[in-house]
Amino acid sequence: MSVLPVTEPGAVRTALRRRYLMCRPEHFAVTYAINPWMDPAAGADAGKAVEQWEALRAAYLALGHEVSLIDPIEGLPDMVFAANGALVVGGRAYGARFAHPERYAEGPAYAKWLRQNGVSEVLDAEYTNEGEGDFLTLDHVILAGTGFRTEVAAHQEAQEFLGRPVVTLRLVDPRFYHLDTALFPLGGGNVAYYPGAFSPGSRAVLERLFPDAILAGEQDAAVLGLNAVCDGRNVVINAEAVGLTATLRRHGYEPVPVDMSELRKAGGGPKCCTLELR
Repeated sequence: MSVLPVTEPGAVRTALRRRYLMCRPEHFAVTYAINPWMDPAAGADAGKAVEQWEALRAAYLALGHEVSLIDPIEGLPDMVFAANGALVVGGRAYGARFAHPERYAEGPAYAKWLRQNGVSEVLDAEYTNEGEGDFLTLDHVILAGTGFRTEVAAHQEAQEFLGRPVVTLRLVDPRFYHLDTALFPLGGGNVAYYPGAFSPGSRAVLERLFPDAILAGEQDAAVLGLNAVCDGRNVVINAEAVGLTATLRRHGYEPVPVDMSELRKAGGGPKCCTLELR
């Protein structure tokens, strides 16, 4: 499988207007623990989470992107993490089927919204998957994570439904329980990722597919710096990921730092809050 050639560091990048779906964290809380980031005893400040989410939404709007909203549902504190709700490609949506019962109801809620808002076909998944948490779409391929949440069988199900090649990548570090915590697409057939999150075989696959990838260190990965959103030029990224931010700038990207520290208490960052509607 080939990838598109990557331009040299410092090259001019082109932003493409995107459409995103987000969910305001009106009911955000950390009341259970389903990943290593979550500690119910530490709690979370819902008001601060809303402020950080609003700043993220404002950043997208300032960049010229369209943001649609799904109504939050009481009792679903993680519904703010819209990326997990589905995978939308070519006007079709592969629906989420969550691994943990605390989040089961989010899948049907997102599927209902998509059906009511112009998505031509929505597939109710047979196999466990958590949407764009574990499926990341590039121009010609979909990268798919497994190891903690999404079943490999879901990768095959998504490929058959969407008609796009899907490449399986195995995650091995529980801090990076979703693919979107360890890797993000840069546009133009390239990615940024943290090698330590992946099995040796998956690292070899990434090295073969993306020889010019931007590699993040553990310090930036550990603040969910790779849970970022790139429109081809601008990269909305956790503000604490200062090393990765500098590297991106050297490669011609324009970082847009945002503070997501409160939402990170549930294991989320900019990408977790953002479902792209392709």
